[in-house]
This record gives sequence, C-alpha cells and structure tokens, in this order.
Amino acid sequence: MPHLRFQVAALSALLLTLPFVHAADDAGKGTGNEQPGKVKTAIAKTMGRIRLDGDMLAVLKAHENLRPKAIEKIDVPAARANPTVADAVNALLRQNGRSTDPAQLVPGVTSIDGTVQGGAGMIPARFYTPAGPGPFPVVVYFHGGGWVITDKQVYDASARGIAKQAQAVVVSVDYRQAPENKFPAAWDDALAAYKWTIANAASFKGDVSRVALAGESAGGNLALATAIAARDANLQKPAHVLAIYPVTQSSLNTESYLENAAAQPLNRAMVEWFIDKLLVDKAQLKDWRLNLVDAKLAGLPSVTLISARVDPLRSDSAKMEEALKKADVLVERRDYEGVTHEFFGMAAVVEKARNAQAFAGERLRKAFGE
Repeated sequence: MPHLRFQVAALSALLLTLPFVHAADDAGKGTGNEQPGKVKTAIAKTMGRIRLDGDMLAVLKAHENLRPKAIEKIDVPAARANPTVADAVNALLRQNGRSTDPAQLVPGVTSIDGTVQGGAGMIPARFYTPAGPGPFPVVVYFHGGGWVITDKQVYDASARGIAKQAQAVVVSVDYRQAPENKFPAAWDDALAAYKWTIANAASFKGDVSRVALAGESAGGNLALATAIAARDANLQKPAHVLAIYPVTQSSLNTESYLENAAAQPLNRAMVEWFIDKLLVDKAQLKDWRLNLVDAKLAGLPSVTLISARVDPLRSDSAKMEEALKKADVLVERRDYEGVTHEFFGMAAVVEKARNAQAFAGERLRKAFGE
C-alpha cells in the first residue's frame, strides 16, 4: 500500500506540470463552467479511494454532490457562497437521519454572539461556554479559509468541540478578510482580540490567568503569529498554542504540496488564489508572519500541532515542529492518516476528527494545569 500511495502522489505531481492538464482545467475560467477540472477531479478521486478512511471519503462525496465551484476559477463573492465541507457534514447527517443541531451534536456547550476589539474597531465573535459556574480557562480561536473566505459559523463545530474537550470558554474571532482588508489586517485583529480577551475574560466566566490561542489552517497561522507578537509586545504569555494544519511558510513546493497538489478540499491552485487575494505585493511573502518557521521562536509557550496526511499543508506542520524544537519550545505534533485538510471539525461523522479533538482537549487541559 505505501508503494501504491507513492505512485499516486507522484502521478498527481507529474500530471499537474503538464500543459494539457492546465489547458483542460483552465478551460472553464470565465465561461460559466467553473466546476473543478475533470483531470484534477479524477486524480483526487483516485487518491481518495486509496488513501482516505471510509468516513472521510463519504464527506468528500457529499461535498462533491453539492457541486462546489473550483475556487481558483471564480471571484471572491462566489467563493464565499460556495458549499463548504461543513455543509457536506450536515448533508451527510441528514442523509443518515441524524440531527444537525449543534447543541445536540456537542451537548453541554452553549454559544452566544458578541464582539471583541479588532485592530481597527470592534469585530464579530462567538463565545462558547461549557456548563458550570466557572471560571473557565479561555481559548481565543481563529477560523480557517485562507484569510479570504468562511467565518465563525463555518467553523462552529471546531470551536464547539474545543470548548467541550478542553472545558474552556472559546472565543471564536471573525477577523477582517482580504481582499477588502489586505495583509496584515487579520494579524492585527488577532493580536487585538487576544489583548481584549485578557482584559475582559472575567466578564464571560473566563479565568484571565489561563488564556490560550488556537486556530485552524490560516487561523493556525494567526494563533502562532499572535503568540510571537504577544511575546514581543511583553503581553501576558499564552498558556498554550493549538495550531491545526497551520500555514507556516510560503513555498508551494514542499513535499506535501507536490504530493497533494490535486487533493480536495484544499489543493495547490486554491492556495495560490488565496495568496493572490491576500497580498498587496508578493514581497510580503517574505514577512515573518507568513514564514513562521524562520521567525524568532524562543520563549514561546508549549505548542500542539495537528496535521492531516492528505493535505498540502502537512509539511508546514512538520517544518514548524522542527523549528520549534530548535528554539527549545515544547511541542507535540500528531499527524492523522486517512484524512484531509478541514477534517478537525467533522467529529460528528469522522472518527479521526473525534480523536483529534480529544487530543487537542487533552493538551489544552494539561497546559491549563488541570
């Protein structure tokens, strides 16, 4: 099986360098045919059948049935309206006669919407609170979406799961997004939200002495970058950083980018699209906030990294683990076989997601001293 996996990954990387693949898959741009290219779709399906767990594959099939458009072929409003993997999870739950009510899927956690301070004014946030009198530890959480799409609602299951497993209040932040707010607006919002949380934790059953950072994908990058920025600004040190398949460097030629160039639900072409929308100038790719592996990391709190095997960003987590160890930062990384990018929030239907959420909760509780 490992040999067969290598062959499929090599085929994916090779085919995507050939002119006829790009011609076939780019043909839909601007024509009203923005469905994913047939060649790349075929590669992704072949890879999925070989490399993915059955429950993960079921989510991807449900997502495909919702007919999402290829993000790299559409504009930002259309990308934001695209069906998400969270929609696919709900579709699968309904198909199996199960409730999609978050309160039933994750009992013992309540949520309420509010606002927190951002870098240029108040921004939306959602507060998830476990049952009980508190005070609870606090986790400031940043959702994924390439700094361009999605919001706290799309990542509700992730934040809710962390609140349940860590027995902590989770503050899920809707930071400003590109292209309306280019780099580094999201990073400014993330740091401001962390400062606000420290100042206001007591008002929502939070224990100000135990505040951690967490994030997923682009949000994982924000969580790590905020820990660095907090250190440099002499702010309260986060109790821990949980980074789930974070962006930690700007090269698109890592082992996992080549291996998973045609993967779903995230692939190399999508990341290129996100970067194009995020930056004012490509020179910004050299900024430490996008190249965390080269940032000064000494003095950071303990870090947990979660990665997925079938994910272009898997190497980002591996490189970050290595860089943190070199800086003498306590770090533990867990790589999950048989799942893809975005799997963490699929605990309602994917076993590895339940395992990953339990692991994340265990790591946070340990950092909180519980």
